[in-house]
Amino acid sequence: KYMSYDFNKIISQFQVEGKLVSCERYGEGHINDTFLVETDKTKYILQRVNNTVFKKPEEVMENIVKVTRFMSEQIKKCKDNTRREALTLVETRDGKDYYTAEDGSLFRMYVFVDNATSYQSIANGEVFYQAARAFGSFQKMLKDFPANELNETIANFHNTKDRYRLLKEAIDADKVGRLAAVRAEIEFALQREKDADIIVSAIENKEIPLRVTHNDTKLNNVMIDDETGLGICVIDLDTVMPGSMLYDFGDSIRFGASTAPEDEKDLEKVSMDISLFEEYVRGYLEELGDSITPREAELLPVSAKLMTLECGVRFLTDYLDGDNYFKIHRPDHNLDRARTQFKLVWDMEQKMNTMHEIVKKYYK
Repeated sequence: KYMSYDFNKIISQFQVEGKLVSCERYGEGHINDTFLVETDKTKYILQRVNNTVFKKPEEVMENIVKVTRFMSEQIKKCKDNTRREALTLVETRDGKDYYTAEDGSLFRMYVFVDNATSYQSIANGEVFYQAARAFGSFQKMLKDFPANELNETIANFHNTKDRYRLLKEAIDADKVGRLAAVRAEIEFALQREKDADIIVSAIENKEIPLRVTHNDTKLNNVMIDDETGLGICVIDLDTVMPGSMLYDFGDSIRFGASTAPEDEKDLEKVSMDISLFEEYVRGYLEELGDSITPREAELLPVSAKLMTLECGVRFLTDYLDGDNYFKIHRPDHNLDRARTQFKLVWDMEQKMNTMHEIVKKYYK
């Protein structure tokens, strides 16, 4: 569909430097259409925001504008190169933050982060450590941002309690007759339901602060500097919302410290690599310093288990519902994913004391 757009016209709406040389598809993202725009002076990233996934793209953009501007201001106070440490939106000719095409599609443009790479997989502990530093820095920079001013663009995204409600509805409905085959998985999930509201309740009771959360802390959303090897910039801010830093930390461990792919069938291969957990904790806490509260630090290990459990519950719910949400590539794909997450949860439970000791080691 994107090929039908007049890219010369779209790009000309933005305040770009120089003459257009090329516009090509770019990256490995699955949600938005992303293009690398090159002029004879510089490079930009152009994106068409997916309005099927993001029903209110204007609210997504409102969040991104507020957060990137705040970060740029923070960086100016201590560093001089805003383009490399925070994403920089390119305004349209009429001073707007995005352009709306005739068909209602929303296009935005960023300054390209040059001489940096986003990695698809964790080659070694150093890369994971650098990712942790980048997300820690992101969190620290935004510690004074009023998170309640952001739109909640996906309701109840990490409300683990609500995810359990949906699971129970799926169990009761048993729409496609799969219930009998997953009794063990359901029992595993329901035995841990008592943990579901730990983070949600901690925010409600003001035990922990409401913060800006990224909500998609995959490794490939961190740009690593090609020369220094340092994590320099967090990208893909579409799911930036109010929440807890524990969501971001826990989800990073869930997929980053696992020894197997998310849909591994052989559960013997699935565990949490404790050395990778330590690398992430080290990088994250080094950057955050005293920006993290004692209660948040105490809940870091628990959040890894909770985000993994929540993800497993979501996969299991989708399996019982007939695979409507997550794309599947084989029969029982969502069941395999759920089992992998639950094995990871079990493994984290065995290592929980060690995880707490590691946090204590680096939390000063």
